[in-house]
Amino acid sequence: MKDFFRLKDNGTNVRTEVIAGVTTFMTMAYILAVNPSILSASGMDSSAILVATALASFVGCMAMALLANYPFALAPGLGLNAYFAYTICGKMGYSWQFALFAVFIEGLIFIVLSLTNVREAIFNAFPTTLKKGISVGIGLFCAFIGLQNANLVVNEDNTLVQLVDFRENFHTIGICALLAVIGLMLIAVLYTKRVKGAMLIGILATWLLGVLCELTGLYTVDAAGGFYSLIPKWSSFDITAIGKTFGACFDFSAMDIRVLDFIVIMCSFLFVDMFDTLGTLIGVANKAQMLDGDGRLPRVKQALLADAVATSAGAVLGTSTTTTFVESSAGVAEGGRTGLSSVVTGLLFLASLIFAPIFITIPGFATAPALIFVGFLMIGAILDIDFKDFTEAVPAYLCLIAMPLTYSISEGIAIGVIAYVVMNLCTGKWKKVKPLMGILAVLFVLKYIFL
Repeated sequence: MKDFFRLKDNGTNVRTEVIAGVTTFMTMAYILAVNPSILSASGMDSSAILVATALASFVGCMAMALLANYPFALAPGLGLNAYFAYTICGKMGYSWQFALFAVFIEGLIFIVLSLTNVREAIFNAFPTTLKKGISVGIGLFCAFIGLQNANLVVNEDNTLVQLVDFRENFHTIGICALLAVIGLMLIAVLYTKRVKGAMLIGILATWLLGVLCELTGLYTVDAAGGFYSLIPKWSSFDITAIGKTFGACFDFSAMDIRVLDFIVIMCSFLFVDMFDTLGTLIGVANKAQMLDGDGRLPRVKQALLADAVATSAGAVLGTSTTTTFVESSAGVAEGGRTGLSSVVTGLLFLASLIFAPIFITIPGFATAPALIFVGFLMIGAILDIDFKDFTEAVPAYLCLIAMPLTYSISEGIAIGVIAYVVMNLCTGKWKKVKPLMGILAVLFVLKYIFL
């Protein structure tokens, strides 16, 4: 195993990789509860979606480990599952079988693009400064997700976001936010003291404190408000439910395929998945110092191929687009550097088929501190941005600030690419712009006009 994953060459060991894999899984386990909740709005069976989510995540993680030997974990992505359920099956009125077929075809196109070096060429076309901006943007995005999951930042009509009032609804929102702050400080202290598994310890400790708060009455269960019991309870689970969605993407009798709509829907999946994946790979790889001197990621073709295979496999199993998760940065921060970390994460997703009632009990406020701290670790890449060169700094800035504020990695990349091309062309530095960057900028503009 040490030889296969080249642990020594990557400066790591089995213990570190296992801790990293477990940490990544803990920060991603919420998808086991969230994905069925969202996709079930399309009419799909919730139990079948949960099984498909776990299996698709397992397949994706194993593909990434065996094909690319990277510590990047995959699962059905948020955002695309909402587009799947609420737009395609909701507003547009298509069947969920039709939507799964679109995801399957998108995955096949991804595989072709990966094998023909197109996606690798796109990855390498990004200038180094913009890659640094993407890394910082993903860090801010992770932190923003963590602040929301912790209920520290809440929605407000006039300012869109504001700090939570700890006194209001203290036994639900307030105590969750307070526990998240405690967890964040715990992780920060342990990480500073170079304690192995600092984030995993922080997640488990915060969850345990939540359980104690529930037992003592400080935390009140309010299922209607989204505050569930923090105490794991064993319950039976029907794994055979997967039969309700497996292979449904080929059930053409349940589809009303209109060619033009299908192309638009498939292209929408393709665009978001491609640039979410590219952005995540850039950000997490930069944090792990895996990019070479030219800002390129070795074996990027294999990593992109693993993502493409997972997408099509997930569609066959019965879930929306499977993609590389930004939460992988939590495992990387714990020292994960090889595919062994992804194997551990994948095996835990497989185990979740049996222990799903336990894993989905992990509260958002327990994993939030890890995501917030990862944001801190990733924002350091901003020091590598040359702020004296505005043609480099402004696009990087727009990219990194857009990601959390638009709640989308792909939107941040699109804005950054357009700004980079426009800035350099208008200031006479057109030689810096690679032809592929110019093509991408045009495509992004067309995307905003027509999609």
